[in-house]
Parts: sequence; C-alpha cells; structure tokens
Amino acid sequence: MLGRLALVPDLSGALWLPDERTLVVADLHLEKGSAYAARGVMLPPYDSTATLAALGQAILRHRPARVIALGDSFHDRDAENRLAPETRAALGTMQRGSDWLWITGNHDPAISRAMGGESAAEIVLAGVSLRHEPSAAEDAYEIAGHLHPAAKVRMRGRAIRRRCFALSARRCVMPAMGAYAGGLNLRDAAFRPLFGRELSAHLIGDGRLFRIDPRLLLPD
Repeated sequence: MLGRLALVPDLSGALWLPDERTLVVADLHLEKGSAYAARGVMLPPYDSTATLAALGQAILRHRPARVIALGDSFHDRDAENRLAPETRAALGTMQRGSDWLWITGNHDPAISRAMGGESAAEIVLAGVSLRHEPSAAEDAYEIAGHLHPAAKVRMRGRAIRRRCFALSARRCVMPAMGAYAGGLNLRDAAFRPLFGRELSAHLIGDGRLFRIDPRLLLPD
C-alpha cells in the first residue's frame, strides 16, 4: 500500500493499481535507438517495437480501464515523427478500450494529440501524486519515474544487476520500461533524499520479483 492506494509491481516493470483499474508505466523512451543513430551511434532500430510489445503484454494481463505513462515516453521532441507507421498503429491498437494519459517529462515536455489519449503534468489518485520526477517532500505520497532505478546484488556467488522498483511507505520510483533506457544504481546519491533508511528494493528477476534487503545492495 502507498497511503490508500494498493500497488502490485509487475514483472514487465509496470505497476498495477487494482482499486483504480489503472496500469502505470514509466520512461518508455520510444525512438531512443533512432535518436542515437542520427548522432552516428548505430543501435539496432527495434527498441520501440520491443518496448511496446512488453507494454502490450502487461495490458493483456491486467485489462486496465486506464493506462498512465509517467513521462519520457518519447526520447526527444521529434521521436513522434520517427515512429514507423506500423509502430504507431500498434500503439493505437493498444490504446483502444482504455483511457490513456501521457504525463509529460523532461524528454517530452509536450505530446501531440496524434499520439492518442490526453496529457498532463501530473495526476492525483487516492491522495497519491503520479508525476515524472520524484519530489523529496516528506509529507507527500507519490509514484514517479525519471531515475530508472536498478539494483546490484550478489546471488548464488555472482553479482547481478537488474532494474527494480524502489519503495518506501510514501514513495515508489518505478523502473524504466524502455528497451534502451538503462538504469541508475540504487546506491547512487540521487536516491538518498528520497528514501533515507526506508528504501525497499524489488528487483525484477527471471520469472519473479525479489525483495532485497537494502544492506545487500552493491555499488557499481
């Protein structure tokens, strides 16, 4: 629970809010591959397809009435124009039958109506603010993205590093869903003002989520 809001982390990196019938995702970074290619860094141009496939599977599992994307859904201001027609069509198909809200982020401060749904800077559900960048306000309940949390731990004699949910009694910072989005180690100083000693890490493993004692988290 986060305040009055029940949370169910999903293996895809999405967050299911059953009482609200709402699926929340963060940091899709669609068309990051093509943005890098324009600068001469040639990555396989399939990240948007892979990201939307993961999102589509989460939608099929939960059948949400509403989908909220917590900012940086598009890697830059021109990413919408670089989406392949078939990718844009796939996005339109998965938007059918549910309300869709794009929360604006630092990479995508404006989202056109052509992408479907509505857009806003943030939304409040059951007293919990859903926004892109987390706030360090101590009296706030919030769900945010932006920081791309990842946990590094030692399991079965070897170190592994995976995306994770970062949780406390008042805050959830979600992992990035984007195929090329990367992750910031939970031991990074950026997380300290947000969690202090209350951090609980839920690592996305193979087939299940692992709750990790923060004392076991390793730096990079």
